[in-house]
Amino acid sequence: MKRQRIDALALDSYQRAARVMLANHLVTRVYPDRIALPLIRRWATELREDLAELFGYRLEVTETTARLYPVHDRLDDARPARSVNDRVFDRRRYAYLSLALAALGRAGDQITLSELAEHVADYASRIEGLDLSTERAADRDAFVDAVGWLGARGALTLADGDAGGWASDPEAGEALYDIDRPVVFALFRPPRALQHLHSVRGLLAEDTDEAPADQARRVRRALVERPVVYLDELPPAEAALLGQDRLIGEVEYCTGLRAERRAEGVSLIDSSGRLSDTRFPGTGTLAQVALLLIGEIADTVLDIDNPVPRRPGALTPDDTLLAHLDASIPTAGVFAPLAEELETSAPATAFIDDDEGIEPVTYPFLDGAWVRTTVTALTDRYGATFAAQWQADAGGLTTEVLALLTKLRLIRPVEDGLLVLPALARYRGAVVTVRVRKAEELFVTAADTDGSTGAGGV
Repeated sequence: MKRQRIDALALDSYQRAARVMLANHLVTRVYPDRIALPLIRRWATELREDLAELFGYRLEVTETTARLYPVHDRLDDARPARSVNDRVFDRRRYAYLSLALAALGRAGDQITLSELAEHVADYASRIEGLDLSTERAADRDAFVDAVGWLGARGALTLADGDAGGWASDPEAGEALYDIDRPVVFALFRPPRALQHLHSVRGLLAEDTDEAPADQARRVRRALVERPVVYLDELPPAEAALLGQDRLIGEVEYCTGLRAERRAEGVSLIDSSGRLSDTRFPGTGTLAQVALLLIGEIADTVLDIDNPVPRRPGALTPDDTLLAHLDASIPTAGVFAPLAEELETSAPATAFIDDDEGIEPVTYPFLDGAWVRTTVTALTDRYGATFAAQWQADAGGLTTEVLALLTKLRLIRPVEDGLLVLPALARYRGAVVTVRVRKAEELFVTAADTDGSTGAGGV
């Protein structure tokens, strides 16, 4: 990494460009915003060299797109695709998105929404268990979400009409889109031909290379891709690298983020949420209830008079997600002769506590009943200040809050409860200020609402 090339006065600009590229992987004229692509193009030479050297990532920058080709060491389902309305993509939306990309690759410069739907429906009919019927509202909504995802990234630009009108009534509504072909082709660039893969493991980096440079790249990738990197989840050689000041300093210099180092591991502190796409602590009911629950968990775990049980638990992901994805691969589309050569036979990861002769790491355990009771108690106490959708849905609130804490790697769900991970202690002293709503909201004065008489609420 050639730090001396970057002037100190321009360092912040370079680091912003690095964060944008690491967070988005694809930058276009409109995505994630209109100032991102000029910023990336300014630092294209430095970013191309540094991202390759530090992380093993390849960066391609053209006049209209910047595409980062990351190296994935493991699967992570914590950052799903979301619609423009922040709806999490399900399997059907992912399938429609993939088929829409295939259709756009063969289309001209413009396409109507109904024409694109016909192509996707035709492709879907050839896949067992998948179809697209424009007579079903759920299918139309899922399809429009996939099209909206492409539109947000600049692959499609609305030229006329309204997708929402088509989704409501395809007989009355219609939309016409301009196709940006360079963006379409930049989006679909798998590292290997998918027809040659029996298993999704083929898209992951091989973990057989023990060269020190490759081990260091894996550690740096973990730092920018995971909210927290625990020493217990790394092989001994990589755990030793995580303790090196030089390696941590290189990542800090590239991203402009500060690393917090503790006995259990290292975390890049991204208070803006622009690199990790999750700002925490943050505003909103889920983030605030998560912080309240962290306080309750910390008090319970630290109560020396009533010690909680401890359980072993691996921090590396199991093979469940891999198995589910592999089970969904259409076997008829696999070109077997070449697939055999590229197949990865060994698992990408292994459970630490399965290794013989190694004392399993244990974590405080809280059962599911305790979690539900605690969230219900928080709802009873502060529910009047929650967003309306959560006030009468303590079960849904519990699920979403636990999902947030899991994504941040502060807890790990197990079958009958959760394991408390060390990084949770970072927030145990956080103070949550809950706004007390006025009894007669219709008569609240300006002084009551401008923040001068109270703090921000949940």
